[in-house]
Amino acid sequence: MNNLSNIAAAGQSIWLDYIDRHLIHSGALHQLMKRDGICGVTSNPAIFEKAIRSDKEYASVLQQLGRISPVEAFEHLAIADIRAAADVLYPVYDSSEWRDGYVSLEVSPKLAHDCAGTVAEAMRLWHEVGRQNLMIKVPATDAGIPAIRRLIAEGVNVNATLLFSQTMYQRVAEAFMSGLEQRLLNGGSPARVASVASFFISRIDTAVDAMLDTRLKEVTGDGERDALNSVHGKVAIANAKLAYQHYKTVFSTPRWEALRECGARSQRLLWASTGTKNPTYSDTLYIEELIGPETVNTAPPATLTAFREHGRIRASLEEDIPGATMVMNRLNTFGISLDDVTDKLLVDGIRLFDEAYDNIMDAIAAQRSQREVP
Repeated sequence: MNNLSNIAAAGQSIWLDYIDRHLIHSGALHQLMKRDGICGVTSNPAIFEKAIRSDKEYASVLQQLGRISPVEAFEHLAIADIRAAADVLYPVYDSSEWRDGYVSLEVSPKLAHDCAGTVAEAMRLWHEVGRQNLMIKVPATDAGIPAIRRLIAEGVNVNATLLFSQTMYQRVAEAFMSGLEQRLLNGGSPARVASVASFFISRIDTAVDAMLDTRLKEVTGDGERDALNSVHGKVAIANAKLAYQHYKTVFSTPRWEALRECGARSQRLLWASTGTKNPTYSDTLYIEELIGPETVNTAPPATLTAFREHGRIRASLEEDIPGATMVMNRLNTFGISLDDVTDKLLVDGIRLFDEAYDNIMDAIAAQRSQREVP
């Protein structure tokens, strides 16, 4: 039995959080679609950095590009990969009536705090790639929220990324709906405007667990120790479960029903950062505990392999919602503000992608300098 392909019966779509040229050209992506039911691909600067450094196909392409800038060279490589992946996924896009079959391309992290720059870059990439099943990734910053609204109004598919907090998720959902409403006012149709809200998981546990571990070293009483251990490794999943409750509320309102009657499809929550970083946790934890209808889980190859081999499927996303609330409340009693944690994670996420983007430029420049040595 293939556990991955059976998740679809629970209403969840599984996407691959990885891309490189070999994956597409070798037929491996097609095989993942056929065998495992993979129905989407996500990318980010860190993924492209790994691909360009490890896949020899990129070096041969770079040799043919001439003396264009590293930024232009990267864009050439990335757009070619995104187009090719979109073409492989197009049958899924078509057969799912535009619900799945997407590939995501991120705007430069340099623009994370520039609304106008993000919109301009997103529009340019949207037209440059020229594929209906493209999603443009926009970080959910204060500048990104109005950018998401404007792009949705223009009919651009958006993957709102780097979401960590329930509050920011609600802002993203509002931007999505108000963008669709503006599109209708402008005479456009919302029918094929797709969006996901990428809600990050494992990074929250990594951050919160470190804070809890510090507290555990300081406590002396068994009661406090037990209380701290009761939320260890559980905050990320509880946070996601409560975000899903917001999803259900938002997309059942009369306001949403009016949009749905015009052909709009809901902005699904997408669980991102679902590779387990703590080796003491199950390697399938962030898939098994977040299975529910109208959601997406994008996972790295190793996590997908693990779930294919020994993952367990159950309708876990709405299990014990009171327990999830209790976890969040108990965290507050320890003086740990999840808002502060998620604010820092957003800053760190942008910084990491910014560094990956710079590393891509360095890698491209280094490959060129090696070719120019006599």
